[in-house]
Order: sequence, then structure tokens, then C-alpha cells
Amino acid sequence: MAAAKRFSDHLDSNSDQQNEKRRRTGPRLATVIREVIAGNFMQNFCSALEPMIRRVVQEEVEHGLRRSALRSLSRSSSLRIQAVEPSRLKLGFSDRLALPIFTASKIVDLEKNPLEIILLETRGDRMIQTALAYPIKIEIVVLDGDFPRGDNETWTSKEFEKSIVRERTGKRPLLTGESHVTMRDGAVVLGDFEFTDNSSWIRCRKFRLGARVVQRSCGGVKIQEAISEAFVVKDHRGELYKKHHPPMLEDEVWRLEKIGKDGAFHRKLAAEGINTVQDFLKVSTVEQSKLRTILGVGMSEKMWDVTLKHARDCVLGSKLYIYGGPSYTIILNPICEIVKVVVNGQTYSKQYLSSLNSGYVENMVRSAYANWNSLQEVDGQLNQTPLLTQGDLVDQYQSNSHTIARSLQQHAFFTDEGTSLETAQAECSDLWVETPAFISTAVESGVRYNFPDSPSDGELSPAMPFARGI
Repeated sequence: MAAAKRFSDHLDSNSDQQNEKRRRTGPRLATVIREVIAGNFMQNFCSALEPMIRRVVQEEVEHGLRRSALRSLSRSSSLRIQAVEPSRLKLGFSDRLALPIFTASKIVDLEKNPLEIILLETRGDRMIQTALAYPIKIEIVVLDGDFPRGDNETWTSKEFEKSIVRERTGKRPLLTGESHVTMRDGAVVLGDFEFTDNSSWIRCRKFRLGARVVQRSCGGVKIQEAISEAFVVKDHRGELYKKHHPPMLEDEVWRLEKIGKDGAFHRKLAAEGINTVQDFLKVSTVEQSKLRTILGVGMSEKMWDVTLKHARDCVLGSKLYIYGGPSYTIILNPICEIVKVVVNGQTYSKQYLSSLNSGYVENMVRSAYANWNSLQEVDGQLNQTPLLTQGDLVDQYQSNSHTIARSLQQHAFFTDEGTSLETAQAECSDLWVETPAFISTAVESGVRYNFPDSPSDGELSPAMPFARGI
């Protein structure tokens, strides 16, 4: 019994211990409630706090972006204002370039001198040449012909840099010569420069020359770059076919505008023995209608005007040509225009030709043109060189009349005083003098006249072919 009682007490003791243990390890209700309330509060709090935090962050980010944009805009505006503000100092070319420009040919100015860069300063509305107290280094570059856009006279250094044209891949440097020079006293003459490539491969097909200061050499002074006019660079092979301005008398006729070498017009003229500019001008003086017929309908009036104007820019020089007939002697310039006429011993300068029969004067000129190779050539100018001497005149143009020979000998030196009315009427026959007065019509210098074919018609009409300038 005693053993059973002890076993029962032991079981009761173990049971109490287990219950106490369960009571100690299990959560209390108050704790659970507190934890539930705290969890709900945090969840609700986070749910309420999250959108507020998002809104605040978004507002701050937007505010920061606005401030950053304003600072950037202010900085760029400041840069733009600085960019368009022109510098008081700028480089410039002293003269325009001589055109056209060919590869492998020296680049010179209009006066055929080497290019010169000068330093200019803006004073009011004027640009004057100036100088710095120290030397500066200048770099010569090639620019795109479209720079600057819209003929703008101001640009930034970055815009200038972006417009520099480099050589094509595998090609030599685009510009040969000394690319860096030193300017002293506000000017520097460039050396020999040549292009090695034509300009046909860039979009605008034109180049410009540019000059800029090497920044390290200018002591912080802002100096605007120089740019030349835009120009085309042609292949040097084209130089063999280029037109001459002005043309020379001995130039081949295809050197004239609108007449291409070995072209249709060139072949037509060559077939008629018109090979030089002088030949072209002589025919245009004596028989202009024939020349137009030779060229044909392929040469329009506009083309003809361009060709003739170019031809008449020719430098005639001082050579004169003497031709004589039985009772006359005429002095012509190299393109068959009358300078002087001697008729029966009387001298007529071109402004007094209106007193002579136009038909006879035209015949004299045509006869001289037909016998051009037999004319006497004199190298001299009027009033400075004796055009005729007694021996020359008598030997070369021997007249059947001794009276005419003696009369011409008395006028060995031509003068500009002309001949008086009484003398002209006394010594010139009615065959040569159309009007009783020596000059029947006032003739102004610079206007050309054409004599009527009929001796009975005393009026003058414009465009006298053999006496241009009357």
C-alpha cells in the first residue's frame, strides 16, 4: 500500500510539473493582444507613410531637376551671349584670291602677289589695321565653302574647328606649304601654297582658306579667325584649257569664252583660218556678219555677246600697221580698226572720218585686211614715234603721181590737230569729201558709227565696224 501511494504521489508530482511547464511556455493573452495591436499599428502606419514618402521624394526630385535645368540654361545662355559677341580683334586677308585656282598651282592674290594675313581692330563702324606688342603664331587651314552659314560674320572657335576640311583617306595633305607662320607688327606674308586635291568631292564643291591664332601664343587675347571667299579648286589638267583674262592677241581662239578647245565652234573657225584671238577680232571688225555665219545658229546672241566682249578685253599693245593705195594711206591697229587716214596728202584722224566717203573708207579697210601679211608693221605710239618717213613712204607705196608723193612727204609725222576746212577743201577732190564742211556731224568720243553705203546719204548710224571708238 505504501508503495502504491508513493507511485501515485510521484505521478501527481510529474503531472503538476508538466502543467506548470506548459503554463510557463505558452503565450499569455495580454501579450498576444499587445502583439496583434502593435502589428496592426505598424502595418497601418507603413501603409499611411509610404505614399507620403513617395510624394515627398517625387517633389524633391522634381525640384532638384528644375534647379539643375535652370543652372544649365543659365550657363548655356551665358555661353551663347559670349559666342555671338564679336571680338575687337580679327585676322583678315589683305586682298582677294586670284581665280580660278588649280591643283599644283601657287595661290596668289589679285595682284599676283603672295597671300598676306593682317591683324584688324574694330573701332566704331570701321576696321583698321593694328598690331600687338608681341609676335603671334598663325595656322593656315582649309575650310568648307559653306562656312559660315548664312553669311554670318561671327562664329565660335568650335564652329570654326568643325568646318576644317581634312584630306581624303589615302591622299596627301590637302594644302602644301608652311601651315604655321609668325605674325609680327600686325602682318605676315605667306609662303608658296598649293592644293593637292580638287574641291569636287565635298558637298558644296568649294573651299575657303582660313587663318587662326595658335591660342598659346596670343597671351589670352581673343582674336577672331580670318576666312577667304569661297572658291572652286580645279584639277591642274583643266589649267591647260582655261580661259585667259584678259586674252592676248596671240592666244588661240579657243581661249575665248564659249569657244571650247576642239569643240564645234573651234573647228568651224579653224576651217576658215581664224586661229588666234587677233584673227577673230580682225574678222569681227571687217566682216562681223561673216563671222556670225561661220559660227552658225549654235551660238546664240547671248553667247556671241559674251565671246565678243571677252575678245575685246584683249590688250592691243602699241603696234600699228600701214597700208597704202594709189592715193591714200591708212594706219590700222592690230585688229583692223582705223587710227589715221591720209588722202591726197591730207591727214584725218578717226574722229573726222565722217567727212570722207564711207564706201571708199570701207574698201580701204577691206583691202588692207585682204593684204594683211604685206602691211608695214610699226612699233610705236602716236605723237611719240614717226609713223612714216619720206624714204619708207616713197619706197613702199610708190605712187604714179609725183604730186601725191610730195604731198605725203610733207606729212611725214601725223598729228592730232587735224586739217583745216580750207586746206581740206582745196586739196581733197569731190570723190573723197562728201560735205562742204570738214565735219558735218558732231561726233562724241566713245560712240561708234557706221557710214551709209550711199554717198548721197549724209547721216551716220551706230556701230561703225572699222573705227570703234568714234
